[in-house]
Amino acid sequence: MEQEQAPRWWAVVAVMIGIFLLVTAEQLPIGLLSQVASSMGVTPGMAGLMVTVPGVVAAFSAPLLPVAVGRLDRRIMLTLLMVVMVVGSVLSAIASSFVLLLAARVLVGLSIGGFWAVAGSIAPRLVPEAQVPKAMTMIFGGVAAASVLGVPLGTLLGDLSNWRVAFGSLGGLSLLTAVALWFWLPPLPPREPVRLRVLAQQFRNRGVRVAVLTTAFVVVGHFAAYTFISPILQEISGISQRHVSSLLLLYGAAGILGNIAAGIFAGRHPYRAVLAIPSLLLIVVALFPLLGIQPSSGVMLLMVWGAVFGSVSVSIQTWIIRTAPNTEAATALMAFTFNMSIGLGAMLGGRLVDGTSLPIAMWAASGLFLLGALLVLSTPAKVVGQKRR
Repeated sequence: MEQEQAPRWWAVVAVMIGIFLLVTAEQLPIGLLSQVASSMGVTPGMAGLMVTVPGVVAAFSAPLLPVAVGRLDRRIMLTLLMVVMVVGSVLSAIASSFVLLLAARVLVGLSIGGFWAVAGSIAPRLVPEAQVPKAMTMIFGGVAAASVLGVPLGTLLGDLSNWRVAFGSLGGLSLLTAVALWFWLPPLPPREPVRLRVLAQQFRNRGVRVAVLTTAFVVVGHFAAYTFISPILQEISGISQRHVSSLLLLYGAAGILGNIAAGIFAGRHPYRAVLAIPSLLLIVVALFPLLGIQPSSGVMLLMVWGAVFGSVSVSIQTWIIRTAPNTEAATALMAFTFNMSIGLGAMLGGRLVDGTSLPIAMWAASGLFLLGALLVLSTPAKVVGQKRR
């Protein structure tokens, strides 16, 4: 059996690096927005499509790609998706028009959705069962690391040279990762091909349904507020704009710590780990406009916020592994939900901020966290094989 083999930690590292590069590619345009807009002669709002387009494409490629490739070995699939990422990054770097740049970003989105859908489900096939939480912590640590290292370093490279260099560098690193995936991953034939009916069957499972809906509440709520973290820190906490980027680095570092802690805790207590996420976010975000009115308190709440949200991926995926009839199909649904919720959350928050105020947007986000917490509370802990304390 696969779980009786020696752990393949280099394979886990390769998958982690792949996640790191893909999330960096997805978010990098945020840091280079003004530079790209000026270079391409478009408005900043139009340039924001560089984030929206791959997000939407990723949302749909996550559930549909595993269906489309059928019985294709997942080692081949992950390697090919990184090659697609190489092509998308290189085409982004040499694009002569904004339309061509967006077309290249479609390829990036395709890679993100498909890779994420498979990567989250293969940890149990790379290491023994007792080491799965550690492997998943490493893989999803790539998400937090992208925020802490990938996006800031990519932005710095673009500032020091040119935005095209930043995108091109992602292509080069992605090529090296594709080679690593090919040589370090073992053959990974799908245990059960993903079909559209299988995707529907996953949602009929109560454990999967709760995980998907909780993720939607949490991610929409988070991005409804976090998308506007810069004005939140400036207008509510009175923090100077020049300090915001440094604080966001600390936020990302807190996310890494939260990911590590959740990997340890969720492996033993997935129910409590998932319940804690919307509950703690509800407290932090709801109280931010009231208690985060000083720089010190604002920074403290921001760090807690980062640590809690950093625990989302590994905690939810642990729940999925415990409950899903087909882990890969359920992970594909999760990747769809996560990516689509990012766009919906940013859109909801934008409408609330423009139409009302920052505090109202944060309290609306808190309402979504409350719904997520109530949903988990209404679910018996035995769904994930635990007793409720």
